[in-house]
Amino acid sequence: TDSLSSSLTEPVSLKTSSSTSSLHSGYTLSGSMMSLFSSGDFGLVEVRGRIQFSLVYETQKEELLVKVYRCEDIASARKNRSDPYVKTYLLPDKSSHSKKKTSVKKKTLNPIYDQTLRYKVRIGELRSRTLNLSVWHAEPLARNVFLGEVEVALAQWDWTCNQPLWQDLQPRVRESRYEGVTRMQIHTLAVTQISGGLPLTGEVHIWLREAQGLLSNKGGAIDSFVRSYILPDASRQSGQKTRVVKRSISPTYNHTMVYDGFHTSDLREACAELTVWQREGLKTHTLGGIRLSCGTGQSYGEAVSWMDSTEEEIAVWTSMIENPNHWIDTSLPIRTNLAHRSE
Repeated sequence: TDSLSSSLTEPVSLKTSSSTSSLHSGYTLSGSMMSLFSSGDFGLVEVRGRIQFSLVYETQKEELLVKVYRCEDIASARKNRSDPYVKTYLLPDKSSHSKKKTSVKKKTLNPIYDQTLRYKVRIGELRSRTLNLSVWHAEPLARNVFLGEVEVALAQWDWTCNQPLWQDLQPRVRESRYEGVTRMQIHTLAVTQISGGLPLTGEVHIWLREAQGLLSNKGGAIDSFVRSYILPDASRQSGQKTRVVKRSISPTYNHTMVYDGFHTSDLREACAELTVWQREGLKTHTLGGIRLSCGTGQSYGEAVSWMDSTEEEIAVWTSMIENPNHWIDTSLPIRTNLAHRSE
């Protein structure tokens, strides 16, 4: 790939809403846009107050330390009192393995915890994780009551900052579903060449660099690989795949798929389908994928289900067609709603 790219012009950067930020570009905190598996009454208490915490990553131990110091001026859950505790998730893992809790502090709106919650996580996976801290009133004989939360995008956290930080608690959005932060980085290339006076043909190169945020249904790292086709050719000869990357939430594939013999007109009728697969022993199943095409719903005059590209995917494919001999650098979300196609 290096020798190939060195002979080409500079990359064309296609900016989309899903671009990945650097670990050291500062930090961003926001209110939640999801509902996790926790029980609780939502909307019964008006969220107020703030939480103080700090984050430290210990490189040698590969541990994220979440130190929860205190909360201040939180809402009253029952008759001018609350019995609050803090719960954390390292998203997109929503399993019990990811859930951590502080102790419960009785009858106070200004609880002091001074507790450290620990997560074993590799530094390379931090950028695909989001830390969720939520405050709850503990109700032994009824449902716990939600008092507010904060989210920390670890991809944008300033790791030189280890001082305690205050952040206002935010309300939770009812019934919204967390979609994860999975992203796929690809490069596409169209190379045109003339041979013996034949019509103009070329190659499509797809440089699959990595995926982010791949988790099993139970939470935790998985064994994964990516398979590609240039449709409408779904034959075995068209299929290519990466190596299997074991036990990784953010696997690096660094694999280039090459397809040749294309006329420029063919590209507007074709679709590059890349699907991510999980391997469990001898079994495999798909987690989702992307489809790069013009998204017309038709191929060579026939209606096809696989021409269902999103606006972002269409933009990547169109940019590749319009910029031959250039790399198109982009990040795209892996979709779980790919329309079914017959094999």
